Amino acid sequence: MNIALGFVNILVTFSLVVLMEKLFKKEGLFAWMSIATILANLTVCKMIGVFGITTSLGNVLFASTFLATDILSEKYSKEDAKKAVFVGLFSGIVFIIITQLTLLFVPSTDDVVNEAMKQLFSISIRTTIASMTMFFVSNMLDIYIYNKLKEKFPNKLWLRNNVSTIFCNCVENYFFNTFAFIGIFSIPVIISIATTTTIIEMIIAICDTPFLYVSKKLKS
Repeated sequence: MNIALGFVNILVTFSLVVLMEKLFKKEGLFAWMSIATILANLTVCKMIGVFGITTSLGNVLFASTFLATDILSEKYSKEDAKKAVFVGLFSGIVFIIITQLTLLFVPSTDDVVNEAMKQLFSISIRTTIASMTMFFVSNMLDIYIYNKLKEKFPNKLWLRNNVSTIFCNCVENYFFNTFAFIGIFSIPVIISIATTTTIIEMIIAICDTPFLYVSKKLKS
């Protein structure tokens, strides 16, 4: 069930990225970076099992940010792609600030959602800093590698898309898990967590290639 839903999730999410660009041009992708960053911070809380591997639902939304920046690099400019990353970073920071401020309010006696909000919005400062840092670094690195490969192999769209996205997913996972969990888990456990997550994200990264081709062929 989860495997089928996982592919449906990929299809829907990546199709929405392409649709946003089709309808609203590069501004649509800026908006998507904001949407994806905020929703990923919520859906990442739910853990599921896929192919015998435990992973979070936020992976597809985080992966969609790489697709968005690749479309911006391909159809607009490297500067637009970088701007989108800053939009996503700022949106994530705003989300964290507002949700933490919300939790500080004392609920009324009639309130029925405060405990649920505590569970959903409570954060680890260390994990949050690691997550936002690696979101920014990995996306910026993806833009750099994508554009360098575009200069070297202008006719190989699949190559620059897959190499940049897969490599940056690996960098993001291993560094994030190290920063977030060092001292909490042993190094072998951290490597195991990062490796299993990377396998899932590599599959997702490969799946985004057809959507990049579709976006390139569509007129905005």
